[in-house]
Amino acid sequence: MYLLKINNMKFRGHIGYYPEEKVIGQDLEVDIEVSVKAQGEADQLEATINYATIYEQVAQVVKASRVDLIEALIEEIIEAVGQIDPSRTNRVRVRLRKMNVPIDGVFDSVEIEMER
Repeated sequence: MYLLKINNMKFRGHIGYYPEEKVIGQDLEVDIEVSVKAQGEADQLEATINYATIYEQVAQVVKASRVDLIEALIEEIIEAVGQIDPSRTNRVRVRLRKMNVPIDGVFDSVEIEMER
């Protein structure tokens, strides 16, 4: 078993509680960790989960989603990634950062982390 990570994927999403967030959109950053039930020494793509497929799945989910909450988007991502190869996927952890939050204050981002 090993941990596959893709760090700091950047997307433009249209999620948010306020209607203008869904119209204007915002920058999102996603980190994902997938615990894979496989052996790395097999040296065959078919023996593991292709990280390009994970990236494409996350991109599709973010592009299509119009949920209100970051938590709901993370759940969608976890579900989609877990379905890529359920027999090899042990656990999926997602950290999602919303970069442009409509809060009057000075900070870089809001981040939620969830795993299943």
